[in-house]
Formats: sequence, structure tokens, C-alpha cells
Amino acid sequence: MIRILLNTAICIVMAGSVVGIAAEPRIDHFRQLDDVWPTPNDIRRPSGAPGKDYWQQKVDYTINVTIDDERQIVTGSEKITYHNNSPDELSVLWLQLDQNRYELDSDDWLSTTASDLKQLSYDGLRTILSRQQFDGGFKISKVVDEKGQPLEHSIVHTMMRVHLTKPLNPSKSTTFSIDWRFKIPDAKAMKVRGGFEFFEKDGNYVYNIAQWYPRLCAYTDYCGWQNRQTLEAEFALEFGDFNVSITVPNDHIVASTGELQNPDDVLSAEQRKRLARAAKSDTPVYIVTEEEAKKNESSKPTGTRTWQFAAKNVRDFAFASSRKFLWDAQGVELGGKTVMAMSYWPKEGQPLWGQYSTAAVAHTIRTYSRFTFDYPYPVIISVNGPIPGMEYPMITFQDPRPEDDGTYSERTKHGLISVIIHEVGHSWFPMIVNSDERSWRWMDEGLNSFVQFLAEQEWEESYPSRSIRPDSKKSMQEYLQRTDIRPIMSNADNLISGGHNAYGKPTLALTILRESILGREQFDYAFKEYANRWRFKRPTPFDFFRTMEESSGRDLDWFWRGWFYSIDHVDIAIDQVRKFRLDSRNPEVEKQHEREERELATPSLTELRNRDLPKRVDQSDELKDFYTDFDDLMVLPAEQKSYRTLLEGLKPHERDLLQTQGNFYVVDFTNLGGVVMPLVLEIKYTDDSKQNVRMPAEVWRLNGKRISKLFFTHKEIASITIDPLDETADGDRNNNRFPRLPIEESFQLQKPKKTKNPMQQLKKAESSPEEE
Repeated sequence: MIRILLNTAICIVMAGSVVGIAAEPRIDHFRQLDDVWPTPNDIRRPSGAPGKDYWQQKVDYTINVTIDDERQIVTGSEKITYHNNSPDELSVLWLQLDQNRYELDSDDWLSTTASDLKQLSYDGLRTILSRQQFDGGFKISKVVDEKGQPLEHSIVHTMMRVHLTKPLNPSKSTTFSIDWRFKIPDAKAMKVRGGFEFFEKDGNYVYNIAQWYPRLCAYTDYCGWQNRQTLEAEFALEFGDFNVSITVPNDHIVASTGELQNPDDVLSAEQRKRLARAAKSDTPVYIVTEEEAKKNESSKPTGTRTWQFAAKNVRDFAFASSRKFLWDAQGVELGGKTVMAMSYWPKEGQPLWGQYSTAAVAHTIRTYSRFTFDYPYPVIISVNGPIPGMEYPMITFQDPRPEDDGTYSERTKHGLISVIIHEVGHSWFPMIVNSDERSWRWMDEGLNSFVQFLAEQEWEESYPSRSIRPDSKKSMQEYLQRTDIRPIMSNADNLISGGHNAYGKPTLALTILRESILGREQFDYAFKEYANRWRFKRPTPFDFFRTMEESSGRDLDWFWRGWFYSIDHVDIAIDQVRKFRLDSRNPEVEKQHEREERELATPSLTELRNRDLPKRVDQSDELKDFYTDFDDLMVLPAEQKSYRTLLEGLKPHERDLLQTQGNFYVVDFTNLGGVVMPLVLEIKYTDDSKQNVRMPAEVWRLNGKRISKLFFTHKEIASITIDPLDETADGDRNNNRFPRLPIEESFQLQKPKKTKNPMQQLKKAESSPEEE
């Protein structure tokens, strides 16, 4: 049915198959995902919120750990208290032994496929050889119960099963202890998430220590024990309280998860004064200056010192230690409390780190808190070391540094700021909104990368965020159009091009959802609702999807299906534009129109050449008759009568409709990429005016492959462009415009490079040997 609204400039009327195209099987892009998502219950509600029966486990740790700075060995002893808040009786507990990933027979190492040796770098070969020679992993020396009696246990590569002496009932707790040690990996030689960096010039180390203690696996309502072997994916952990004593050489500075409990024992009086001053400062204050760090790194320890930290309601614990550290801090006022933003780095990070690190930490605290919830912990730390970028509660590791002479490129500067925003941003996702990284990598990396983009855009004008840099956008488009990839909703260990899959594509999808589908106000409300519903809880993707829909009031199953459950991409093309005019049925008008069209028509080549040929009829008058000079566009009496008869049979408003003046354009669109999206059009007219039209994705609901749209206007359309502001990630912008534009490219002239022949090279070497 076509409905024409004559009081509007454009009428959008029709959705269906293009006339003349054969019927084909249609995919229902708008079918609900109820058959894919788990059925809601009293643990997880259909709104996406936690239900009245929601539960999660709690694990408390008391740990004593020592770093051997001579042999690069960590030795530790921990007491674990496990609180069973589930409705299940547990006879065993599963622990993660992450360091066993670096054993020579680990699944991670043995399942690693070959690199492309033709593209292998020096660092790549070093990584392969170092990994093959490194005999890492936990050496478990004791597992005992609360009474000191041995507990039966079994080590399964990166997992350990501990058999309890009696089943642990719901609402009960149990305590046991483990002693262990491991060799710290060389993080500059191997791809690791925690390790050391050795500085040859001064003979010192920086330690970034993570995944360093046996820790409980998550036990959840949706999969029970999350005890899959550690491969590439990160972690699924329980919240709990930590009391950790870290023993290091007495000239080391330690940065750690938690709050320092014994500052009088480990900090000088001047350092404590500086910390107090930093808490009230709007800019960073040095706690350890560059001069003091240089002096310290040239010293030798005279013993050890134990730093004591406590952290409540965190899911993990990490720390860094070195005698090389500079240290600065500042207070960030947030919701009536002060959060300490801190940075630790060796002198090799100057001047970049001193200028930007803590400032970036403070900026992240403010922006993320505004988009989600106020940062709840007392401190957040950025540490420079050998780890490219990793996150833990209250502490993060990142590696960008300036050149040896202190200079740096703009890309290095922005790289440092971005990685700090990203890693500190993980304090929200997943350190507080505690998603299961083992199952769904995008839930922390993708959501965090999205908010990272928002924070970067508030750092400075035209900040070169990865998601909008031309080189990154090109790389992402190439990825989206590949057919050998996997959907975002794939297991975290099985992603192809994980950087695109878990980081870039979700960021792009959520940006489109915010800017082009929900709008900023509705998106921001729904996203903040999700973050607040699930802070200090463990959401699944379905809780996120349902919360975004329930809170925004929009059905988004089509969006999740296209972006998260498929490998389709966006590519919507304008196939053709057909222009119609309304036949008035008045023979005077219509025949005059036909006459004008004939006059404007371009004759064919044959017609032009035949015009000057002698005509037989012109040579013989007897061949002429009535039709020789008859005007076939003359209005005949019967036609006039027929028109009068027509008008007599019409109602007044129908006669008015026959007088409609204007242009009817039918535009045919094809969804080549597979992902349905809103149709965003810019229509330009021959009078140089233009109009923007936005149609919801539901325009595709009856046919997700091909649709036709009717536009009525009193003006002449000069051009139509799909997605003029590049907001929907359309993969082929060349087919977005009618009429088509030429594809513009450039080329460079090449001149063959002339090389010296062997005789010339040897002759030159004989005459000027010092130049060789």
C-alpha cells in the first residue's frame, strides 16, 4: 500500500521486495533471541538485573610472600578461607595455578601453532627460544587443612583439585593453607602477564608480580566450577579480603593492591609527609624523586623489609617492586572522599611518565566514574615495567617509554595515555563489574575499550583514539569483511584476531548503538544502569543485553544478532533510483508532456544519419494521405470525453489528488553485508538544498536483503547518500551514493634504483677501504 502525505517534503512509505526480483529465502533478522539466551529465573531476572536468589562465593586470603632478588624466585605461604554461599554442597575445591602455564608440557605451550617464519622478528625468535627453555610453574610444597593435616590434592596442569575432609555445606566456610614457590619469568624475553625486567646498565630489576599465588576458581550459577585450562583467556575470580605481607630487599619501593598498613616501618618521615601533601594536591607530588631513585638504584641492600597491605572486597591481588622506582601521587576528590592516584616508574620512563601517568590515572577516575559509578577503592596505581598492559584491583602495569635520550614521538605519548586509561579503566570492567573473562573476553575488554574511547575524547581535541584513526579504521573494515573469523560471542580462548574481536568490534558496535540507534541520553542511562546493577557481582552477556533493552525501552535483539552473534558486516547499497510522475489523466496535459519529452529526446546515430536521405513519399504526392501530416499527439474528441467521464465519477478529494504536482522517487536498497542497520540518508536537491532522513533498522523487518522506499518531493533530487557521516561502519562507501562518484586514488612514479655491480663494489673497496 502506498500512502502519500502531501504536506511533507518526503514520504517514506513502502517496504518490500523490489519489483522484478525473484523471491528468495528470507532470514528473519528480527527474530527474538529467546531460544538462544538462557531462561530467566530468580537468580538472573528477565530485566537483566540480579534476582532475589542471586549468590556468589567469597574467598579470603592471608599471604606471606618473599622476592629473592638474586635468583628471581617468589616464595609464598597462604591461608585461604572459602565461604560457600551457593545452594550446593561442595566436596572439592578447584584452584588456578596460573604459573603452570609456563611449564614445558602445558596445554598452552603445546597447543601454540607455528609463527610465520618469513615474518619472524628478532624479538619473536627470542620469545620462542626463551619459552622453550624456561622451566616455570608452581612448586607446591604443602597443602594442609586448618589443623595442619595434609589435604588430598591433584594437579591438572594449570588447575589443582583439593579434596575436603568433609563436604562443605551451603552458608559454611572452610580454611586451608598452601606453600609454594616459582621462578619469575623474564618478561622481556617471553610473552607473560607478570615477570621481571633486568636493566643491564645498573644491574637492577623491576618486578611486576601477577598470577603469583594459587587462587580459587570461580564457582557460578551458570557453569559450576570455571576450571578450564589456562590458555590465552584471562580470569574468572571471586571477591574477598586480602592481607598480604611482601618481603623484599630493604632498598625496594613496593606498589601494591590495597592500602599500606605499616607506613612507619617502610617509608621515611619525609615520604609520609609528601604522601599527606599529595592527598590534598590537584597535581602530582613526588614521593620518591628522580634524584632519590638514581641514588637508590646505585645502592646495595643491607637486609629485607616487609610491606604489609590490606584490601577488602577485591577479586585479585598484584604488586610491583624495585629499587629503581620514582613515585608520585595526587588526591582525586570523588563523591566526598579522596582517591589516591599514583604512579611508579624507573628513570628510563622520564620525562614522559612524570608528565602524563598520574594525570591520566586521575582523568580516568573522573570520566569512568561519571559514565558508571564512583570508583570505590582508596587508591589506583600505574606502574611502568616490562608488561605491555595488564590490570588488577588498584594497580596496573604498562610498558611505553621514551627513547634513551628522553625524546618521544606523539604516537608514543598517546600510546602511554591510552594504555593507562585502558588498564585503569579495567578497575570497573572486570575488577568490579566482575564478568567471566574465561568465557567472554569482550565483556571486559570490549566494554572497557568503549569507555576508554569516551575518556580519550575528553582528554584533548582530536585525540587519535584507535577506533577513529584512519589506519585502525581501515584495519577494522578489513577484519569485518573477512569470512574466516568468529562472532564476538565465541569462547575467549578461541578468538581469531582477538584484538579486533574482543576490543575493536565491540567498541565500534557500542559506539554505533550510542550515537545512531539509542542516542546518547538513552544509551548512557542504560549503560550506567547495567554497571550499577552488577557492581561487585558477576554478570553474563545476557544480563548486559537484557539490561540495555529494558533500560532503554528498545528491542535490540536484531542488533545483538548482527553484531555479536554473526560475522556479517554492514554494507548497504543503493541499487537504483526510479523517478515517477503522477499521470493526471487529462489528455491536454499528458500529450503536451509527451511532446516535450520527444523534443528533448536524443536521436540515435542511425536516426541522425537517415534524416538527410531522400524520402519516396516526398517525391510522389499520390503517396500522401491523412496520416502524412497527422499530429499523433493531437487530443481527440473521444479522449476529451473519456476524461470528462472520469472526472464525473470521482469524488472531490480524488479529483484534487489527480492535480498533485511533484516527484515520486522509488529507491532500491540492497543489504550486501548481512547486518541490518538504520538507513541514514542525505538527500541533495538541484536547488542546492539538502535534507537528512533517518529510518530505524525496522525498515528491514519484512525483508532483510532488499527493500524499496518511496520519497515524494516537490523538488528534483540531485543525489542520495547513505550514511553521509560514516556512523554505521558501512564497508563499501562507493556504493552508498546515487549517482556514483569516481573512485579517487593516487599513484607515484617509480624510478629504478641502480645498484653497483661486483666490479664497481670491489674497485671502490680497494680505493676507499675505510668507507666499507
